[in-house]
Amino acid sequence: MDVLVAHHGYCFDGAASAAIFSRFLRETQPALAEARFHFRGLLYEPNAPPPGDKLMVGAINAILDYRYTQSPYLDWYFDHHVSAFQEPGSELHFQSDRTGRKFHDGTYGSCTRFIIDVVRERWGWTAPDLEDLVSWSDVIDAARFRDADEASSFDPPAMKLAAVVQEQGDDSMLAWMIPKLSTTSLAELAAHPDVVRRLEPIKARHEALSLRMEQAGEQRGSVAWFDLSEAPLDTVAKFVGYKLFPTAMYSIVLSRTPKRVKVSVGFNPWSRHPRRHDIAKLCERYGGGGHPVVGAISLPPGELAKGKAIMEEFLQALNT
Repeated sequence: MDVLVAHHGYCFDGAASAAIFSRFLRETQPALAEARFHFRGLLYEPNAPPPGDKLMVGAINAILDYRYTQSPYLDWYFDHHVSAFQEPGSELHFQSDRTGRKFHDGTYGSCTRFIIDVVRERWGWTAPDLEDLVSWSDVIDAARFRDADEASSFDPPAMKLAAVVQEQGDDSMLAWMIPKLSTTSLAELAAHPDVVRRLEPIKARHEALSLRMEQAGEQRGSVAWFDLSEAPLDTVAKFVGYKLFPTAMYSIVLSRTPKRVKVSVGFNPWSRHPRRHDIAKLCERYGGGGHPVVGAISLPPGELAKGKAIMEEFLQALNT
């Protein structure tokens, strides 16, 4: 028997969700104890195929921490993004499901916490040894750090793992990491030679990106914005903007890679002012999505001019 666990790719919460869910299946479904588990990352790329196209015929299929699909091959579903239902008719299809194996709740900070709560309430399954993984997934995905310094730190084992997953977490790497996340402590896994080897150059690129953002960044009203599109971006640093501009309520980053142009938008979780905008809804206007406090839009690589226009529109919208 094959089980495909499709999850948000290059995302620590996505990988942690896959680890929690796959262990839950193994321990509660006797027929799956010896099943072959496959893990596949789903990306928010421009012109990406529908998630249903990534499922395996003849397998038990799950999608975690990603958009819903009406595919008849979908057996399990968990997500916490408010923008989960983007295919026409998908929300109605979800609401009419009677399998009892598809769940969505946009109030959760992380899909990992959502999964562990649902399976405990519905099936009585718990994994106390994974509470550290669940807690850190919630902190990282919902930006529940004490401050921007903690959010940018590489010291905690979970932050080391998150940095590696976010930059280099392709299907090949996560094929061995996800099973280990389901049984191994974060400290032990962060000390794995393959993680250590990958992390050191990420730290160097993070420092270079921080300098680049410092040179490019500006604050307009309550928004810090960074046009980093003059050269491809090869790493991520979600919270550096709030260290550079601590009085900003929001941040916008325009970046590009050979595969896409990306506009990333976020609310400063350490702002002393109440949030005035639902970022997910703003991003949905341009085919993107996310959460009320953070979201993104991905465009084809040839649409940099459109990305610049969107950034300008966001600057105006977030300052009203």
